[in-house]
Amino acid sequence: MVFKRREKLKPLEWLAQVFWPRGGWSRAVRYLRHRLHRLPDTPHKIARGVFAGVFVVFTPLFGLHFLLAFLLAKLMRGNVIAALLATFVGNPLTYVPIGVISMTSGHFILGTEFDHHHDRSFVGKFFDAADDLWSNFFALFTDRDANWDGLIRFFHEVFLPYAVGGIIPGIMAGLAAYYLILPMVAAYQHRRRGKLKAKLEELRRKKAAQKKSAVKPSPTHE
Repeated sequence: MVFKRREKLKPLEWLAQVFWPRGGWSRAVRYLRHRLHRLPDTPHKIARGVFAGVFVVFTPLFGLHFLLAFLLAKLMRGNVIAALLATFVGNPLTYVPIGVISMTSGHFILGTEFDHHHDRSFVGKFFDAADDLWSNFFALFTDRDANWDGLIRFFHEVFLPYAVGGIIPGIMAGLAAYYLILPMVAAYQHRRRGKLKAKLEELRRKKAAQKKSAVKPSPTHE
């Protein structure tokens, strides 16, 4: 299986590897590239799957990137496994620049701006939105009044600009990944077919040689 580990990680080990994989990020990138190369599908389908996975990383729907990549890959008739692997482009090292680019673009397109003068920071507005959802859920079963101020502020200042602004950078990054992966996978599969063909020809030659030696007439004794 593609995602199965030989040894299960402990919670702290898993958390540590989220931020710094074993062997470093360069090794992780090489591993993903190796997996993409060996997928049993056409280069175009694999590249379309990679496009889908990279594109959804630019959406603010954290926690749903796997599902979105799966659905988009299906819609584009791309390779689903390639799409899921490509979502790892979104990681602790890339989410910050992706978020900054997406939100900056979104506010520019919408003609709005992030309220830096509010007493809550960017991360604080995430917590405010989560707190509103949690508190208002319990308000359904109590006499407390629901308060949506934090969630509304989060939607207008963070979520909506992120969603709108991530479309163009997501498409650009997806296309870049598509045209990068396509020739790499095609070249790898071409080399692999050549090696397999050479091995088959070698096996045929050996088999033919064995047949010749088997039917070679034995010398007659007078």
